[in-house]
Amino acid sequence: MPAARASWVRPILLANLIGEGLIVVTGGVVRLTGSGLGCPTWPECVPGSFVPVPHQEQGIHKFIEFGNRTLTGLVGILALLSIWAVVTHWPRRRPMHWVAYGVLAGVVAQAVLGGITVRTGLNPFSVAGHFLLSMVLVALSTALVRGAEDTESGPGDLLVHPLARLLALATAAMGTVVLVLGTVVTGSGPHSGDAVTPARTGFDPRFVSWMHADAVMFFCGLVIASLVAVRLTAKDGRANRAWNVVLLVTVLQGVIGYVQYFTALPEVLVLAHMFGATALVVALAYGVLDLRSNPV
Repeated sequence: MPAARASWVRPILLANLIGEGLIVVTGGVVRLTGSGLGCPTWPECVPGSFVPVPHQEQGIHKFIEFGNRTLTGLVGILALLSIWAVVTHWPRRRPMHWVAYGVLAGVVAQAVLGGITVRTGLNPFSVAGHFLLSMVLVALSTALVRGAEDTESGPGDLLVHPLARLLALATAAMGTVVLVLGTVVTGSGPHSGDAVTPARTGFDPRFVSWMHADAVMFFCGLVIASLVAVRLTAKDGRANRAWNVVLLVTVLQGVIGYVQYFTALPEVLVLAHMFGATALVVALAYGVLDLRSNPV
């Protein structure tokens, strides 16, 4: 690839990651403003029109929901550009190719799942799946950005003791459990996104919040253990820095979570917590990938 074109590879992959993060934030805005059915059908916004129409009864909510749908189109374009950048710049790096294809497939699946969510009146389990799929896309997009830092292909050397890597993988798995329980808490709380009927899971909000908090405490212990294991065995400073970031994001996310719980879930803090979840996924992806040279 010509040098001028190669200089665009990392910015494209970074833009793709930012786009995936923005779709989470705008999705949160849709939910917290009660705009989930601002466009009451799918794939059209209203019957007969793919865009909001004048005098539509949903008012400002139609623009908020339509804006989120439009951003989905943008991330689709960025996913296509990412495939082009990866395949042309690294024609033999098959793992990077598959990750890029996975991002595009996920964007398509996200659009379909969004349609199902609308057509089921914002079913809380569909909404939860919508968010969790976004987290998968954030992780894959992070892997592309991290992979762009390497010039070689294929798995490189392990930079920590194998047990440290196993502990880090267990921490990432526990992070997944925390995210899943977080969606259950949200789906049991007051922010339904303005469903036609109360679209709640039916679980007791206090009980599931306690379950989530217990999982978070266990996760925090694993993060600290992973950080110590990495510090003791890492062959360079990259892994140490990555796990320092994981710990920092975990602490900040935990503080936001507890404050929002004890302040009756104000919308601003709920949105900040969703952004924090996205940042945590990015940090964990880096934390795991930085344990090996040329991980993608």
